[in-house]
Amino acid sequence: MTANLFENMPAHLTEECFDTLVEAEHVLVERIVSHGHTSPASGWYDQARHEWVVVLKGKGVVAFEHGEEVTLGPGDHLSIPAHTRHRVAWTAPDEDTVWLAVHYD
Repeated sequence: MTANLFENMPAHLTEECFDTLVEAEHVLVERIVSHGHTSPASGWYDQARHEWVVVLKGKGVVAFEHGEEVTLGPGDHLSIPAHTRHRVAWTAPDEDTVWLAVHYD
């Protein structure tokens, strides 16, 4: 079955939209759509799996607990080792930011 990552985009986002594309025992692939959204101010992501993320459209900034920030635009990708505390610090407020995230063991 063929699908397109840019189809069925949410029209109005009150929060980030997470869509699971593939899930198996050792991997999860999801599309994330942001529109000026950031991670909750209450904390950091601290995931048990490694994460590889690529920005397909838009722009975003991923911040790490140790102080580093990485700005990502279309085609930019980043590997985040398991238990590396991070958060989305900024996404473009005037356009959708479409991420593809792969979580794996």
